[in-house]
Parts: sequence; structure tokens; C-alpha cells
Amino acid sequence: MSSSLSLAANVPAANPDANFSPSAHFAVQARAEPGVMPRVMELFAKRGLVPGFWHSAVSDTALSIEIRIAGVERDTVDYIARCIRQIVGVDTVLTASD
Repeated sequence: MSSSLSLAANVPAANPDANFSPSAHFAVQARAEPGVMPRVMELFAKRGLVPGFWHSAVSDTALSIEIRIAGVERDTVDYIARCIRQIVGVDTVLTASD
């Protein structure tokens, strides 16, 4: 089973600050449990952030989520990644920035 969600987001103009990340990518590996995806999405929604790309795929026991979001500072990306890692059922969270 695979689902994909692509949403347009209002992205602020480029910030000259070196801590600014024009695009952040999250790769999440977790157990295939119904509560994982809404808990991950909640971390973005609580901050008024709408990912520009969300793709999830489920195998027998594993859930893979790929998220891309623009206009988020590196500190925020790191904080969200730490929060995702604390969700029960999440095994791995990787991040990258453009």
C-alpha cells in the first residue's frame, strides 16, 4: 500500500541568515502502526507548517515516510527530527537540507 500527498505551501522569501534551510528532507522508518503517520504530521501542523511533499509506503511490518518542506530554519528541522524520534514505533529518522 502506498499513498502520496503533494501540497503547495506559502514559502517565505530566502533568508540571508546562514541558519536558513531552503528545503529540508525527512526520511522516517517506523513500524506499520496506525498512529505513527498522524503523530508525525502533527509535529508540522503544530508549527503551522505544511509539507510540500509527503509520501508513505507500507510493507508487511514497516512504514516508510518521506517528507520535504521548504522555508524552515535548520534549528526547527533538527527539533522536529528529535521529536519524531521520540514517537513510539519510530525506528530511524534521517534529515538533509539543500
